[in-house]
Amino acid sequence: MITMKFGGSAVGSASRMKEAARLVSEGSKTGKRIVVLSAMSGTTNALIEISDYLHNRNYDDAREAISRLESKYLLTIKDLYSNEENCRKASAYVRELFSFIASLGKSLFTEKEEKIIVAQGEILSTELFALLLGEQCSGKVALIPALEFIRKDSRGEIDTDYLRSSLEAIMSASPADIYLTQGFVCKNIHDEIDNLGRGGSDLSASVIAAATAAEEIQIWTDIDGMHDIDPKFAEKTSVVRHLNFDEAAELSYFGAKILHPTCILPAKFAGIPVRLLNIREPEQPGTVIDNVLDAGEIKAVAAKDNITAIKIKSSRMLLAHGFLRRIFEIFEGYQTSIDMICTSEVGVSMSIDNTAHLNEIVHDLKKYGRVSVDLDMCIICVVGDMDWENLGFESRVMDAMKEIPVRMVSYGGSNHNISFLVRREDKERALKSLSKNLFE
Repeated sequence: MITMKFGGSAVGSASRMKEAARLVSEGSKTGKRIVVLSAMSGTTNALIEISDYLHNRNYDDAREAISRLESKYLLTIKDLYSNEENCRKASAYVRELFSFIASLGKSLFTEKEEKIIVAQGEILSTELFALLLGEQCSGKVALIPALEFIRKDSRGEIDTDYLRSSLEAIMSASPADIYLTQGFVCKNIHDEIDNLGRGGSDLSASVIAAATAAEEIQIWTDIDGMHDIDPKFAEKTSVVRHLNFDEAAELSYFGAKILHPTCILPAKFAGIPVRLLNIREPEQPGTVIDNVLDAGEIKAVAAKDNITAIKIKSSRMLLAHGFLRRIFEIFEGYQTSIDMICTSEVGVSMSIDNTAHLNEIVHDLKKYGRVSVDLDMCIICVVGDMDWENLGFESRVMDAMKEIPVRMVSYGGSNHNISFLVRREDKERALKSLSKNLFE
């Protein structure tokens, strides 16, 4: 069993959908496939826009946005199918679905109705794709709604036991060569339509693969795997062919266009490799992510923008029991995560990427010392096998940064990264220097 997930860009047009269907059809000749689809690119944002209009009772603009999105799909359908009957079925389904969306604005519009509308993107893409697979694939195709087996528990996390038992029952009742389902959407504990948030489709693919003991998870996008450094900032880059799950999590958190950190965990714990593939170049091997570590290698560099540094200096900190706890409680109280932290005998420096409560945090921190804030910063993260017993890699990285003013350095919290906090205007220079010294 292989789990194939196609992102919004991989099914963003009729030609991309046809290529995705070809890949699924060809793959199914060597074994069963579970296909997880995102909404067509741009659809979810358009549905959120429609929801905003309906929430604000702006029915004229809501109708216009609905009509615009409906027209986009009807035009796509004309290029999608070779079978006239499928064109007719798909067009009728699209008109019915958008009529349903419009009807939701005629009564009280709440968060419940908004989530119903947002879920329609994935539901629509799988309906259209199922018809397309019927044209291209000789094997049996079964469309199994994610709303029937993916459910959140009381903590808002996926109920994996329910998923496993429900999915097993559904697949046993509908034997097929290809199972098609939606990413991102789910039910909540109250049996209402909900979603898995950012990275939800990747998470769907990961938990489905774990529940079915899949051999591999394939993530298809229009991005050429994971580069060792962003091509915008280096003359020579190359695709990283292999990453450890922990390395991938570090890169993802610090801005690389790769799996969301929460999506990596189910595959990591189940020991299922993830392969990142480019639908524009399907013959390429992509990037494989698994539990194997390539000893002594520096793999890639990522950068995270819009970082704010906060420094608190206090002579009272020296030997003061509970000082750090009180500092952390302030950030916890405002639900603000800390990216990096460095301490000395009389001070603490921290970085955050969420400034929604910056003024309140600074105000509360001033109870304990003098506070300074640096805005518009950037975290640059070098990822690889950074075990402290591996000699020499620190000097290579530090040497690359010797001409760059560095506000903070973080090393030792993980065996897989060393991070630098620099000014945004120094980002490009730092990335070019790291690329030259580490990869060229």
